[in-house]
Amino acid sequence: MRKKAIVTGALALAALFLVAGCSGDPLSTREEGTLGGAGIGAATGAIIGAAVGAPGVGAAIGGALGGVTGFAVGNAMQNQQNANAQTQSQVQAQQQQIEQQRQQIEQLKQSQETE
Repeated sequence: MRKKAIVTGALALAALFLVAGCSGDPLSTREEGTLGGAGIGAATGAIIGAAVGAPGVGAAIGGALGGVTGFAVGNAMQNQQNANAQTQSQVQAQQQQIEQQRQQIEQLKQSQETE
């Protein structure tokens, strides 16, 4: 009876992830890591659990551990992407300033030549 409840809970959790994944917005790197880790963990846990006679429990435990690990990896990747985007934005702003200064120098040269 308890085994059936665990399997039902794991299936309900999987259905919840599927419904949440259909929200319409693309998944962030963090979300992709969490879902990928949970899926891989659940599959691995089910295989290991089947070897000891409890595939449902193995899948539930593996899914939870995989989800946490996937979140940690996805979060680190998301933070790195955010830092890269911020750096790129700063580089573009500096390039604009350089171009403006170059144009000002050209205008000064032209005004000196006409004097």
